[in-house]
Order: sequence, then C-alpha cells, then structure tokens
Amino acid sequence: MRRLRGNFLMNLKPETLQQIDEAITRYPVKRSAILMVLHAIQEDRGYLPPETVEWVAAKLELPPINVYEVVTFYPMFRRKPIGRRHIKVCRTLSCALLGGYKTCETFEREFNTRRGETSADGEVTIEFVECLASCGTAPVVMVDDTLHENVDSAKARQIAELIRQEAAGRT
Repeated sequence: MRRLRGNFLMNLKPETLQQIDEAITRYPVKRSAILMVLHAIQEDRGYLPPETVEWVAAKLELPPINVYEVVTFYPMFRRKPIGRRHIKVCRTLSCALLGGYKTCETFEREFNTRRGETSADGEVTIEFVECLASCGTAPVVMVDDTLHENVDSAKARQIAELIRQEAAGRT
C-alpha cells in the first residue's frame, strides 16, 4: 500500500504503481494522465474502489471533483466489483433489431441474474452496453476480451455452457 497526502490508501500491486508513475511522466501536465491512471487501477483491482477518487486526486494534484467527473462520465469505469467473467451484450440499433435483447435475456436466464448484476456465485456479471463496433455481425457479445458475433439465443446458451465448464474446471 502507498500513502499519499492525507489518509488515502490504495492496495495496488507494485507493478501497477510503477505503471502509474511511468504514465504520469509521459504527459507535460499531470492531469492528462487521469484516464491512464484510472485504467491501471481498474485493471489491477477489477473496478474502481471508493478510495480511488481521493487517491488519484492526490497523486495528480487535482481537486477530487475533477477525478469524480471522469469516473462517472465514462461508462467503461466500474465503481463496484464484477464477476470473474464479464458478459457485455450490445444494445444499439443493429444488435437490437437482430435480437440483442433476446440474447441478453438468455444470458440472464442461464446465469439466474439480471443485467447490471453479478450472479450469486460471483462468476458472471451481465451488462447491456453501447456499441461493440461489429454492426455487420449483430447481435454481438463480448465475454471478457473475446468478441462473439451473430449471437442468437442458441449461441448464447452455448457460450454460457462453456463459461460454466471453465468455472467447474477451476474448482
């Protein structure tokens, strides 16, 4: 853990702290590193814990409101933990017209959870997101960093089964 001005603590890996320090030096004004710093923290912790705003503000010598504005403006920043697996279903026009809502509902049934929530076992978080930039192969789903195209309900069930098998293999 590293302490900055005040009592702001972050439990980050040493590599993450080094990555943050290096990112800050790449910019002529510290404030410009804010996105890089937030991404590094989220990569390390899986989300941005409550102490993030104060810690980053102190690190970049900014008022906390400047960090809070960025955290709340960009939907890619998560302010609560997510499941081990992150399922993102596109909800924009092409995906919606070609069955994205049904695909999302299939995942919700398969994992007995709702969009925006994490399954009871902590394995899966399902989110309905804006464009995943593959409109020609709609509906699309991103599981962690892997894009799945033309995902109808049947394919969603197959993906869900693979996720369950991988989870069972870890236990």
